[in-house]
Amino acid sequence: MSVDTATVAKIASLARLKVTEADLAAMVPELNGILAWVEQLGEVDVTGVEPMTAVIPNHLRLRDDVANADPLTGGGIRDAVLANAPAAEHGFFGVPKVIE
Repeated sequence: MSVDTATVAKIASLARLKVTEADLAAMVPELNGILAWVEQLGEVDVTGVEPMTAVIPNHLRLRDDVANADPLTGGGIRDAVLANAPAAEHGFFGVPKVIE
């Protein structure tokens, strides 16, 4: 694949970049070099190579999901929380009706 000055101008226009004619002419060989390198990558034989997301193996370090692990925020304190509410209804915060 090869690009010319008109293609670079179109790309710059789509990216909303103001590029001078001299800069357009300088970008043409640079973009052609990048595209040639990408085409080279397409020629590499990758049969039998597993896709990977990182160079080193990563394992998520997750803690055990324990309900009520923290006595201050873990739960089981609904009545204490609702004691601060201006209006509590059926174990929930009472709020004014918004939709009519």
